[in-house]
Amino acid sequence: MHILLLFWLVALAIVAAALAAVVWPLLRRRAADVADLPAAAIYRDEKRQLDDELAAGAIAAPEHAQSVGELTSRLAGELETAQRATIAPVASRSGRRWALGLVFAFPIVAVALYALLGNPRALREDTASASAPAMSKAQVTAMVDRLALHMKDHPDDATGWKLLGRSYGALGRFREASEAFHEAAQHGPADADLLVDWADVLGMANGQTLAGEPTRLIERALALEPGNVKALLLAASAAQERNDAPTAIEMWRRLKVELPPGSPEVQEIDTLIARGQTADGSRREAAAANGPVAPASKAGAGSIRGEVSIAPALAARVAPGDTLFVYARAVDGPRMPLAVLREAASPLPRTFTLDDSQSMRSDAKLSTADKVIVEARISRSGHALPASGDLVGTSAPVKPGAREVAVVIADVVK
Repeated sequence: MHILLLFWLVALAIVAAALAAVVWPLLRRRAADVADLPAAAIYRDEKRQLDDELAAGAIAAPEHAQSVGELTSRLAGELETAQRATIAPVASRSGRRWALGLVFAFPIVAVALYALLGNPRALREDTASASAPAMSKAQVTAMVDRLALHMKDHPDDATGWKLLGRSYGALGRFREASEAFHEAAQHGPADADLLVDWADVLGMANGQTLAGEPTRLIERALALEPGNVKALLLAASAAQERNDAPTAIEMWRRLKVELPPGSPEVQEIDTLIARGQTADGSRREAAAANGPVAPASKAGAGSIRGEVSIAPALAARVAPGDTLFVYARAVDGPRMPLAVLREAASPLPRTFTLDDSQSMRSDAKLSTADKVIVEARISRSGHALPASGDLVGTSAPVKPGAREVAVVIADVVK
């Protein structure tokens, strides 16, 4: 029994050390990249890679369990040195958030993973594994190289190619990562996450620029999944890189819809939008000094104001933490909202205002529409796309500039 206790004490010490390697840089650094907002996804992807290799037979279960803690430390070192120059900065509050998330999530995930895939009985049968040496970076690289050899014999395995691409990316081998993602795209279905990961490593391989093919990959990803967070972040970065402030602002506004209202990330995006608007204004002033320039649309022009309420029969179904979306869509035209507002669902009823500042595309403004329908939807998941169980209501067709528009939420999405 004392051997079992000793094992868990040692394991907890390793977890603490690994967490320190990841969390300390997040807590101490003063700024991070916008692309790091979903940085924890990189860690989860690498964990899934180990799981896939175990399932494919590339590694054995003991090697898998042993490498879990070592993977965390390696990723921390890789992320610390692989700074991305293509993404705009956000404040360190995001880093603290991810740090706290890792502190709570990593021990739980590690214990659950060991319970599912490890062999706890081996502790009683053989104590040698408790003192097994840590995997070196060379060993990890060798493991990735074995996967590359495996793919030569299984070239049609799209999942394997994606796994290899992400592994190369974590090792900083960006050109090889791009080639692996190309193979994955050739042998598998269209995948927004694949395209955006491919764009990311291709941009790094091309000298940290998203111009050209990376931008085209990002556009394809957004066509497949308009709310893909990483694609929106990279699209905004690519727009900044080519001094296209309006498009960057458009991407940030679309990104806000995908993030929790009032969160630190949303506040930082608001700051970026304000900076982008200032930069765009300066550009317009400079252009005006050299000749006429098209005037910007007047703020609030063609806005719609009204009130959202909920039918008494559905009022009890609104839970704390639910999200309210209010959209304006063209009566005759694409389904893409011309303006969108996202807030906490409670309290209801409440007033709303939709205007051009909430547009998701620079070429599709609320003020230019002939007639629109205002839709209000309460989402428990917080996702922009409708889901079964959401509560929804729509207005009658109205013209931009309308006031006292009433939207009653009285239906449930099937």
